[in-house]
Amino acid sequence: MLIHASRGHYRFLQGIAPYSCGVVADEGWEIVHVTLRDPRPWQEGFEQVDAYLRTVDRDRHALCGMELRSPAPFTMQGFIDFNGEYCAILKAWDLYVEQVNPIARTNVAPIIDGPEGVVLHAFSYTVPAPAQCEPTCVVAGAGELVEGTLDDDAIVKRGRTDPEALRAKAEFVLDVMTQRLQGLGIAWDAVTAVDVYTAHPTDPLLRDLLWNRIGTARRHAIRLHLTRPPVIDIEFEMDVRSVAHERII
Repeated sequence: MLIHASRGHYRFLQGIAPYSCGVVADEGWEIVHVTLRDPRPWQEGFEQVDAYLRTVDRDRHALCGMELRSPAPFTMQGFIDFNGEYCAILKAWDLYVEQVNPIARTNVAPIIDGPEGVVLHAFSYTVPAPAQCEPTCVVAGAGELVEGTLDDDAIVKRGRTDPEALRAKAEFVLDVMTQRLQGLGIAWDAVTAVDVYTAHPTDPLLRDLLWNRIGTARRHAIRLHLTRPPVIDIEFEMDVRSVAHERII
């Protein structure tokens, strides 16, 4: 069920404490995606987001998505501890809706040229939309972890990285992406960006699985990031979005 973040002019799918499962702009509004040229330490990143939103005549409630990069995957407990610090800022900004975190998020660990600490890589926010704008959305990153849990035992094929296991992981994540899109009322055909995050070979998965499942979204290509998901033993992650405007600042 979608929950309305009325002050931000978007609706969201409830996730767990650190993030929502995805966001979709209200009618008459659109989501804009912004990538930082120079990633900033995540706390400073919040300050940069705040300053940027003021330049486009929006306030903090317009923020609806965050993308972080970490130096290495966390242990599950380390991930939980970090999320506590991260969520404290969202609460201080008064962004929660009925005590639920509305902000979608992706957090992955690059294998090459990774940061020294957790940094802000990108963010998304809402603005009034031009006339006849198609619905826009951001689906939060998800790995092969059963929805609604932060438990090592809920990782699909935990400890295995053989081709059969990787395919099962990818199939699981694709199902999650599909379910979240459906929950937001968005079809795969409307998706403008498909991101895959893994350290493992993907050629068979891309050709035989992802390429067929995402439909005409493949015309925008699948962007492969040589990264690890945010938690040790999670091996395959994706996020997707459907936006009309991408910016780099």
